[in-house]
Amino acid sequence: MTAIDPEALGARAEALITDLAKISAEPDRLIRLFLTPEHRRATNLIAAWMRDAGLAVSEDALGTVRGRWAAAGEGKGTNVAPRRLLIGSHIDTVIDAGRYDGPFGVIAGLLAIEHFMRAGQRFPFGIDVLAFGDEEGSRFSATLTSSAAVAGAFDPGRLAATDFDGVTLADALTAFGKNPGDIPAAAYEPGEAAAYIEVHIEQGPVLEAMDQSLGVVTGIYGQTRLSADVLGEAGHAGTVPMRLRRDALAGAAEMTLIVERLARETQGAVVATVGHLTAQPNASNVISAHVAFTVDIRSGSDTARSDLIQNFRAGARAAADRRHLGLTITQHRNVATTPCDPGIQDALAAAVAEVARPGREPLRLGSGAGHDGQMMARLCPIGMLFVRCRGGISHNPMEYASPRDMGLAVAALIRFIEGFAPPAA
Repeated sequence: MTAIDPEALGARAEALITDLAKISAEPDRLIRLFLTPEHRRATNLIAAWMRDAGLAVSEDALGTVRGRWAAAGEGKGTNVAPRRLLIGSHIDTVIDAGRYDGPFGVIAGLLAIEHFMRAGQRFPFGIDVLAFGDEEGSRFSATLTSSAAVAGAFDPGRLAATDFDGVTLADALTAFGKNPGDIPAAAYEPGEAAAYIEVHIEQGPVLEAMDQSLGVVTGIYGQTRLSADVLGEAGHAGTVPMRLRRDALAGAAEMTLIVERLARETQGAVVATVGHLTAQPNASNVISAHVAFTVDIRSGSDTARSDLIQNFRAGARAAADRRHLGLTITQHRNVATTPCDPGIQDALAAAVAEVARPGREPLRLGSGAGHDGQMMARLCPIGMLFVRCRGGISHNPMEYASPRDMGLAVAALIRFIEGFAPPAA
């Protein structure tokens, strides 16, 4: 095995992340949305880094930048194409973002290949580094479109999705210099991809609380998103007796507490959030007639998530009936849990144990946030490596991962690659 310098890898990762973070739609906060001029500048920069590392660079119809590293002996007379290990993440951001969410996963793959290039080391499998453009879903009413195309799971109906200015995804792709008709060609051939690995900041506080730099992801939580409409009756705040009120806001408040109670009772198996609420007429001296709110429910267990949803519906209905309120609950999103491959988990754990936790088993944890791996799991086995982030803060300018921890993550990725053996197609 080759010698690794995690400190140098971490310093280089921080330098590249800093350079990429300079590309933003606004000077005082980081905003880099899918298929915007900032996205184009970012793809150009990453493509230049890939070329400098000796990779063959291409860009598909959804703007995913691919750096291709050939397998040992590839293209030298054999008709059998080697399988490929895919490493990647996304380069788009939320609005007023942090610097590390997404880009570090791309940079980690690039730095690993640079390491092998310097060592003159090749493998019987190829490696592709992927820079996806649409994981956050901050621009269009669709998300994971770029990884869906790579996985051969793109739904053409997504082309009609619109942004806040009414621009469709199809029109934005055309303006970006792409032909939506070329999207099917973005997919890997069946059996071509051996595995997909994503290195990502945790975006939560568990690793920091456990004083661990790295963790192995067991799976990406399933997610259900509901919207609830509560109908009451507007009335004068001073003249309607409390016992005669049909207060939609009071009913919605009780339902919000039902969500919280049910999630707490699962002892960590499910998390649930009421994240958006609007009240009408929204006046200080008028009883609320209509409240709309959202419920985001996530779990590593599809059964636990389904049970909570069923119990919430029953509890909310009982509260509405008792308060003489109308209630409609609509499901807008339902994504199953995506497990990470057990063999890849074990191999990543062994790599982490070698570089960061000698003699000790690394922490294994689920991901409550969504990732491109959810789509890539439709193509091949997946694995994820989490990196500690300060305070568990993400989607925030204060987001931070230390160069030391990032260097250890790249070192673990290098060790994983050195021991990787593609499973049978």
